[in-house]
Amino acid sequence: MPLLKIANLTYQHKNAEDLYTYSMVVHPKEIVAILGQSGSGKSTLLDLLAGFLPASSGSIKLDEEELIDRSVEKRPVTILFQNHNLFEHLSVEKNILLGISKTLRPSKADSEKVKTILLKVGLEKYEDTLVSSLSGGQQQRVALARVLMRREPVLLLDEPFTGLDAQTRGQMLDLVKKITVENGLHTVMVTHEIQDCERIADRVYKMENNTLVSP
Repeated sequence: MPLLKIANLTYQHKNAEDLYTYSMVVHPKEIVAILGQSGSGKSTLLDLLAGFLPASSGSIKLDEEELIDRSVEKRPVTILFQNHNLFEHLSVEKNILLGISKTLRPSKADSEKVKTILLKVGLEKYEDTLVSSLSGGQQQRVALARVLMRREPVLLLDEPFTGLDAQTRGQMLDLVKKITVENGLHTVMVTHEIQDCERIADRVYKMENNTLVSP
């Protein structure tokens, strides 16, 4: 089974004394949550995994393949932010296609794939709808659909459902769980909400004194 393994990964901000340290393992079909206060270093871990920040030392391996020196665009990672980075003037279909192409000229196979993915996230009737006319929860479903379109094995969630009402938030968390299991993803979820962890996380790590602490 292809494990995502983070070993003695460290990061130090410029002109700062604090050194952040991370070690963890994520199995396929598993959601691992990272709990911690704002500024504790939770999102820094996601930035390191995605390649947005350079690690000071340590290792990031997927199926024993080292990722630490790979550029952002070559990492097998998709990240979902609180700000979902959708293009509101484009349709749902075109936003999803942007996950794999910049030309917006889909092949017949790509168009069929979009239809299948929209069915998975409950938006099968919204293919041609402008994103600007969707609710917050529906927009996050589009963002999740784009994740599925890219088919990367590692999914990073940086508190993407903050601001949604409780019912919609619960639905989105359940959808993440379903997508993780059905697609064999390695999902890492940053949150400060213990309820989110209790709902879908298989294991929970905590940030304490700049160090990721195992459960």
